[in-house]
Amino acid sequence: MSHLLDRLTFLNKKQGTFANGHGDTVKESRAWEDGYRQRWQHDKIVRSTHGVNCTGSCSWKVYVKNGLITWETQQTDYPRTRPDLPNHEPRGCARGASYSWYVYSANRLKYPSVRKALVKLWREARSTMGPVEAWASIVEDEAKAKSYKSKRGMGGFVRASWDEVNEIIAASNAYTIKEYGPDRVVGFSPIPAMSMVSYAAGARYLSLIGGACLSFYDWYCDLPPASPMTWGEQTDVPESADWYNSNYIIAWGSNVPQTRTPDAHFFTEVRYKGTKTVAITPDYAEVSKLCDQWLAPKQGTDAALAMAFGHVILKEFHVDNPSDYFMDYCRRYTDMPMLVQLDARDDGSYAAGRFIRASDFDANLGEDNNPEWKTVAFDTKSGTIVAPNGSIGFRWNKSSKDGETKAKWNIEAKQGKYGADTDLQMSLLEHHDDVVAVGFPYFGGVEHEHFQNNAFSDIIHHNMPVKKVTLADGSEKLLVTVYDLMLANYGIDRGLGGDFVAKSFDDNAPYTPAWQEQITGVDRAQVIKIAREFADTAHKTKGRSMIIVGAGMNHWYHMDMNYRGLMNMLIMCGCVGQSGGGWAHYVGQEKLRPQTGWTPLAFGLDWQRPPRHMNGTSFFYNHSSQWRYEKLEVEEILSPLADPKDWSGSLIDYNVRAERMGWLPSAPQLNVNPLEISKNAALVGLSPQQYTVDKLKTGEIAFASEEPDNPKNFPRNMFIWRSNLLGSSGKGHEYMLKYLLGTKHGVMNKDLGEMGATKPDEVKWEDKGAEGKVDLLVTLDFRMSTTCLYSDIVLPTATWYEKDDLNTSDMHPFIHPLSAAVDPAWEARSDWDIYKGIAEKFSEVCVGHLGVEKDLVTLPMQHDSAAELAQPLGVTDWKKGQCEPIPGETMPSLIEVERDYPNTYKRFTSIGPLLEKVGNGGKGIDWQTHDEVDLLKQINWTHTDETDTVRHGKAKLETAIDAAEMILTLAPETNGAVAVKAWQALGEYTGLDHTHLAKPKHDEKLRFRDLQAQPRKIISSPTWSGLEDEHVSYNACYTNVHELIPWRTLTGRQQFYQDHEWMRGFGESLLAYRPPINTRSVAPLMNKKPNGNKEIALNWITPHQKWGIHSTYSDNLLMLTLSRGGPIIWLSEGDAQTCGIEDNDWVEVFNANGALAARAVVSQRVPDGMSMMYHAQERIVNVPGAETTGTRGGIHNSVTRACPKPTHMIGGYAHQSYGFNYYGTVGSNRDEFVVVRKMKHIDWLDGEGNDTVQETNV
Repeated sequence: MSHLLDRLTFLNKKQGTFANGHGDTVKESRAWEDGYRQRWQHDKIVRSTHGVNCTGSCSWKVYVKNGLITWETQQTDYPRTRPDLPNHEPRGCARGASYSWYVYSANRLKYPSVRKALVKLWREARSTMGPVEAWASIVEDEAKAKSYKSKRGMGGFVRASWDEVNEIIAASNAYTIKEYGPDRVVGFSPIPAMSMVSYAAGARYLSLIGGACLSFYDWYCDLPPASPMTWGEQTDVPESADWYNSNYIIAWGSNVPQTRTPDAHFFTEVRYKGTKTVAITPDYAEVSKLCDQWLAPKQGTDAALAMAFGHVILKEFHVDNPSDYFMDYCRRYTDMPMLVQLDARDDGSYAAGRFIRASDFDANLGEDNNPEWKTVAFDTKSGTIVAPNGSIGFRWNKSSKDGETKAKWNIEAKQGKYGADTDLQMSLLEHHDDVVAVGFPYFGGVEHEHFQNNAFSDIIHHNMPVKKVTLADGSEKLLVTVYDLMLANYGIDRGLGGDFVAKSFDDNAPYTPAWQEQITGVDRAQVIKIAREFADTAHKTKGRSMIIVGAGMNHWYHMDMNYRGLMNMLIMCGCVGQSGGGWAHYVGQEKLRPQTGWTPLAFGLDWQRPPRHMNGTSFFYNHSSQWRYEKLEVEEILSPLADPKDWSGSLIDYNVRAERMGWLPSAPQLNVNPLEISKNAALVGLSPQQYTVDKLKTGEIAFASEEPDNPKNFPRNMFIWRSNLLGSSGKGHEYMLKYLLGTKHGVMNKDLGEMGATKPDEVKWEDKGAEGKVDLLVTLDFRMSTTCLYSDIVLPTATWYEKDDLNTSDMHPFIHPLSAAVDPAWEARSDWDIYKGIAEKFSEVCVGHLGVEKDLVTLPMQHDSAAELAQPLGVTDWKKGQCEPIPGETMPSLIEVERDYPNTYKRFTSIGPLLEKVGNGGKGIDWQTHDEVDLLKQINWTHTDETDTVRHGKAKLETAIDAAEMILTLAPETNGAVAVKAWQALGEYTGLDHTHLAKPKHDEKLRFRDLQAQPRKIISSPTWSGLEDEHVSYNACYTNVHELIPWRTLTGRQQFYQDHEWMRGFGESLLAYRPPINTRSVAPLMNKKPNGNKEIALNWITPHQKWGIHSTYSDNLLMLTLSRGGPIIWLSEGDAQTCGIEDNDWVEVFNANGALAARAVVSQRVPDGMSMMYHAQERIVNVPGAETTGTRGGIHNSVTRACPKPTHMIGGYAHQSYGFNYYGTVGSNRDEFVVVRKMKHIDWLDGEGNDTVQETNV
């Protein structure tokens, strides 16, 4: 009405004029302006960040008005870097700026929800039974269990109360533990660094009840096994500010401005200094625009390009005109001088064998402590073979008969036994006893339908200088240096002759620039030019050449060859450990900087040890039955130097062998409940260890992985939190739906039985694989993700602006808080509070079913422990009668852990006694923590109830901030006093004083409220190999080079040569180019389900995207608006024309593994033969049904299947030993090919009449 009156009185409003009649004075309300004026008003600003695994770890201002979050902007108060460096800010991106949209969006999870079919069964059973009995009545009835499992992914959630969902979860856990064992309860959550307390909440609960935490870094394919192989460390990398210190940068497979957006300014700024930048990407990625030069090798051939670079570097800077700096660096910091024995072959030639050890020589060369773990070299000063300091045998002290202490584990240029100075000989060229032919495996001639080969014989012989020695057993051996092996392997002409020795870079001989041109398509002249520039810069600047690399190259089956190729370049040029140089590998937010403070909290190490860990790839490969479809034969990937008769079995067989030999963990562990073993052992008067060994030998007990389709070996309960497993990282997505969840899927493959193919040796085959193995899938999330849609119970978590937590990154040295700007909306709770509530209910429900129990944990030989010295000189399998099963030596350790199930909640909420009894530590060193526990009692207060015998007098862990304070207090990175203790502990091993690195920060202690005031830099600690210093940017391996701390490898140095029997057997002891494998997933479907449109086979690549971070933001309205509003794939103009596809057409992408539907982006950016789908686009937005499967089009992983590699299963062998998220099988997926075609019928599967027929483009 007022609006109508305003219009009627419009001409009467004028009251007068001003400005000489140019302005009118009117009488009217201006209240309408308040909406605009108040839009940017707020009540408070709170600091928080985003726990999204993007590496940015950016500090944000969160604005709150009337108790609601309104928007966010970038914080700009980072501590400055140094006067000679740009600052870290501004940090942030458009994705982060859109996050607040989620908080009150329709996609926000508001209440606990349960699948309707399940909750009906529960309520009916619960009305007459106790919680555990009610759950048993459901899952023990096959029809009831199938009735709700088959509904997964099809909607049908109903709202429930927190009390009800917690009781269901607790009952399920208690039943599973009692009936099958705690190792049948598993949890998956990734990347602790992005929200440490939230990860720790679930991990702590699982660890206290004996459940298994699955690794993620390897499953994500972010874990490059080449890093442990080379350095004994997993992806320690420089901070982004160190890019500015570089004088030459290659961005290799890293799309810096798109995936490292907050840090890309360093990359652009360093160019103003004159630093040259080179992009190496198969497509014209955004980083190409920021570089002086772009090389576009065919995808999957990076190792060939790297070897050609290395060929030029070795020829010109090591042989023809040696760089004094390079030679000195390689002598001191690499295994190049170490001696390797040659093994004679039937044809009169030789093959490189294992490192020769001190134990092979008379009197162990005077090295009585671990002589079989001490590598040797020729010393020119003494003219003798010596065992130099630093090898892993010096690290662990088994005996002290000779008075040797552990304080000789350093890489001073000294001989181990007597401490005499050494000058190790790199090459035997001028000091050899003979020249012999040595065979090297060659894989570049392997034929592949889609990749160009370069055919030579599969064994290439090079003549090499050798030294003859007589060993302690009287035998004579020929020895070569690793340096000479390297030069021969790269095909460098040294005048000794051999097969296909190149005389110039233009010769088509293995690993020359001309050779790679045929494989990669890169002009040889460009390869020569860039290799020279890279090496010359490193020579002149003493190592300031850098390679920034993304995980893309790690998604190939032969990922190690790609990575070792560029690692070798950096090491042979002396770049690693030098400021402005080295390997800048960035994937997710991997660097959990206060790691040793976080570990006791997360895995309950304050109460019980060890926790149960499981490598994710092996778990999913086994339990989602992807092994049943394995078409890659072991013989296809063997070295031509290996005898196939010695390498029988399938890939799953090798994983089973690795588990029983103690190399890899197992979950579930054995085919019996581990809570019953101690009880049964006591009945017959045996220790649980001896009882288990005896039963394993008779076959009465076996590893669960040997019979994965037996119901007693199923993973029964699964928690997923901080993850979208089924909508993002789940390689073999459709197999997971079929076998783990037992619901509708898109698998179109035939298993080995249906194909009539050879079945595994070690694993029992069932003609029909078990489906629906998981009884209860619980997911915690703040949004309705794909994983939530397939879950049985969905729990609403707090967003990153509604909880307190900690966050760190690889890209900068700061530690950030997540802060609760407001309370969680609706009925959401923080992860900490959710798991605390589950723990409380579990403690109540388990009474009468579980008490104080003894749980037998199988523990593989752990890296950074003396157990990594278990198997020094060869592989023996106790089950094959090659040795006795000895826990901790030839099989996993068997450790009895006491669980107090009724007091799980009390343990969860208090800091246990083990920190005071046995201390804390990490990566092989430890220290006492009495002072820190006392401090936590003051900060967090203590439990005061004297009747509470479990918690009385112990520090509280009631809140997320309490948990954060535990991390900050215990970690050397955030507590200077602990840092000094940690460096001192390391010095006890090295014999050197390192405490000067932390003493200036001795009194610095970071508190959670400090971080909320401003981001704080961490303190240097021995957990990491770089320094946080006012004079140097963080650079990995800096302390190895400058503090003479050994790398945690067999030799104590950066290793080019990998001598484990399996590494040699699979042809990867040295670097070699290996083409992608043939997954054989296209042929069964190509033109078999036609829709009238042309089909084409393309390589399937899944890089990170611009409009999301993993799957987060991909369903955010703002990001959907900026992109195309739903899933898209990219393909080249040429391939699109071949198939009649135009930009924005609906296309189907499919193979034997499954199918997906998406829009097409036709672009010049993409090369022919390749299709890209950004990782990871949810299948819940704008996705029609796939024509081939009749189900809704899947995600990018619907067309993939995991394929593990035996060399990643190695364990009990120095640096090649298992560690959680350190070493293990990896879920590669880029060797995959798919069929792409234009869709005809666009069926939305909703019956609403919106289906269409897409016209064919002719």
